Amino acid sequence: MKKSKAIVILLCILLILVGVTYIDFFGVNAEGDGSASDINLGLDLAGGVSITYQVVGEEEPSTTDMNDTIAKLQKRVEKYSTEAIVYQEGADRINIEIPGVSDANAILQELGRPGSLYFIAETDSEGNANYTAQYVQNADGSTGIAYVMNKSIDELLADGSILVQGTDVKEAAAGSRQDTMGTEYAVSLTMTDEGKEKFAQATRNALDKGESLGIYYDGSIISAPNVNAVITDGNAQISPMESYEKAENLASTIRIGGLKLELEELHSKVVGAQLGVDAIETSLKAAVIGVIIVIIFMIAVYLIPGVASGIGLLAYVALVVLLLNGFDMTLTLSGVAGIILSIGMAVDANVIIFARIREELAAGKTVRNAIKIGFDKALSAIIDGNITTLIAAVVLLLLGPGSVKGFAQTLALGIVLSMFTALVVTRYILYAFYALGLKSEKLYGVGREHKVLNILSKKGLFFGVSAAIIVAGFVVMGVNKVTTGDSLNYSLEFKGGTATTVVFNEAMTLEKANSEVVPLIEDITGSAVQIQTVQDSNEVIFKTNTLNVDQREALNQMFTDNFGIEEKQITSETISSTISDEMKSDTIIAVIVAIICMLIYIRIRFSDIRFGISSIIALVHDVLVVLAFYAAAKVSVSNTFVACMLTIVGYSINATIVIFDRIRENMATMTHKDDLKDVVNKSITQTMSRSIFTSLTTFVMVAALYILGVTSIKDFALPLMVGIVCGTYSSICLAGSFWYIFRTKFVPKK
Repeated sequence: MKKSKAIVILLCILLILVGVTYIDFFGVNAEGDGSASDINLGLDLAGGVSITYQVVGEEEPSTTDMNDTIAKLQKRVEKYSTEAIVYQEGADRINIEIPGVSDANAILQELGRPGSLYFIAETDSEGNANYTAQYVQNADGSTGIAYVMNKSIDELLADGSILVQGTDVKEAAAGSRQDTMGTEYAVSLTMTDEGKEKFAQATRNALDKGESLGIYYDGSIISAPNVNAVITDGNAQISPMESYEKAENLASTIRIGGLKLELEELHSKVVGAQLGVDAIETSLKAAVIGVIIVIIFMIAVYLIPGVASGIGLLAYVALVVLLLNGFDMTLTLSGVAGIILSIGMAVDANVIIFARIREELAAGKTVRNAIKIGFDKALSAIIDGNITTLIAAVVLLLLGPGSVKGFAQTLALGIVLSMFTALVVTRYILYAFYALGLKSEKLYGVGREHKVLNILSKKGLFFGVSAAIIVAGFVVMGVNKVTTGDSLNYSLEFKGGTATTVVFNEAMTLEKANSEVVPLIEDITGSAVQIQTVQDSNEVIFKTNTLNVDQREALNQMFTDNFGIEEKQITSETISSTISDEMKSDTIIAVIVAIICMLIYIRIRFSDIRFGISSIIALVHDVLVVLAFYAAAKVSVSNTFVACMLTIVGYSINATIVIFDRIRENMATMTHKDDLKDVVNKSITQTMSRSIFTSLTTFVMVAALYILGVTSIKDFALPLMVGIVCGTYSSICLAGSFWYIFRTKFVPKK
């Protein structure tokens, strides 16, 4: 590379970095669109809209019907945000909380009234029209058909015009198909067993009269498709639709309108962030401090390559912020976990490359050749480690529930960007530095031959220590179960609890509530407290574990004595868990599928399933050890628990793959089969610095969060630090030993 070209490359990279950073701070226009402040934040970081529905009717709904309604509403509101949550309040109320929005009326208008969907005949038994079609002019000047109701719902019920109800619809889904005329969009309907007969009769009546069949929702006709045949199998299609979006909107409306329970809005409000402004500010400070420490560390250890990686890391951070906006992602504490993991992997890629460069310099290569060979040899380890984690992220994104999707989105984005910055940005910067005259080996560091550590000789000790910790963890969980009723310290997201709404005599900020009110509540309830302020009011919602009558009375008395609040200004309701059984099962299924996909990939890339099995065992080990820590330290198991465990899974598998990649490489140079033990020990020793340095830099990022963070962030960061240490230990001390045992006990066929 010529010096002039090197200057141009460096200037281009720096100008792009400055430009992207400027957008991150100030946006693309005067309104700040595209800036970091414009990123969608979740309920925990920014708040959103809270809507409370009440079941219509005098009878108390069954638990089954409530759970079914909540599950279907959850799927519906995830279109607004993957972090939206739905949970039960009291016996007949359902709360919906949607982050990143502030217009409750717009949400209510689009949601309509859940559970108010009917299929009605075009005319009644006497031939009177139930609805009529009219041509109207749209805002864009085009014309379309609008349907006008001629009767109220009560009249339709009275004269028998309602033929099928929304509860008779089992599923409604948008789809498309190709034919000679192009793409046709449609909505596919599947009826329940009971609904099949009703729908068959409805389509028969409509076909005999030559009429359409109206779909009535929340006071108006949303579609009136013509009937071309009697449908007896319960499967129908509404087509053609104008676009896939129109088809999806109709299908979504049918699904929410087909809920078993009919709901009416009780009230709606805009709520503040659960963690508060302090959480965002401290997280940002922690991120900045962490990145600065990592860059200083990389420069101190790797010299000129460290400078290149520092610029690459800054480019990575700037691009993450830019693309969080570009892809309209919602950032929550779980999303922060995904970013932390991907920062660790971005540093990891650089560490692998730089270690390889030093090895080549030690072997007598020139600096230029060492850089080229170092990148080439590091490529397989970087790709395998990142692709394995990316597979897990994609599976979680496709199959996981909303809270997991947020983690998977940021993780997938971070992995792609970390590979780009390490393999492209850092590479070009390093070549440019060389072309500008920075060619001395001393500026890059020459690797030293380290004494091979006999890790395998200590495998019995390592297995024993790990087994003891895991068994102790199960014992502690058993003791916790007996003494407290729960194996782990489950938060209200998992167990449900009590929501106490208090109207203060003056405005109460989240920070003031945290400092003045929360300690008093914790003294009475003995549980962690979640807070939500309500916009434009003095109302504050305190969520705790389930309170008994005595605790509720003590809480009311405390508010009266300390804040002069009358008892009528305090209301308490039992709330269900926000993490439903369906979400738990969806998460477990997604993780299992992700592990299977990772096994398949490792089997293909390494041509040896034992590598995959060994890495999964090491992964399970890390999860069980961290679980033991949760039990022993009584760390709150909240909605960040899943993100924490998934981060550890991604971190563990990536660290193990790097070691296995080196084992695979060294096996190619084996001369005798008896050398296998030496190959494993040598491979672990060669990658030891990578394992330690990567763990250290990632640990620094999380430690900064722990030191500066609020309580909820500390509860997330502490077990994550344990997981990082554990992942390093299992990769170095266990994974290679597992593979060696499988390899020697189950010798491959020749």
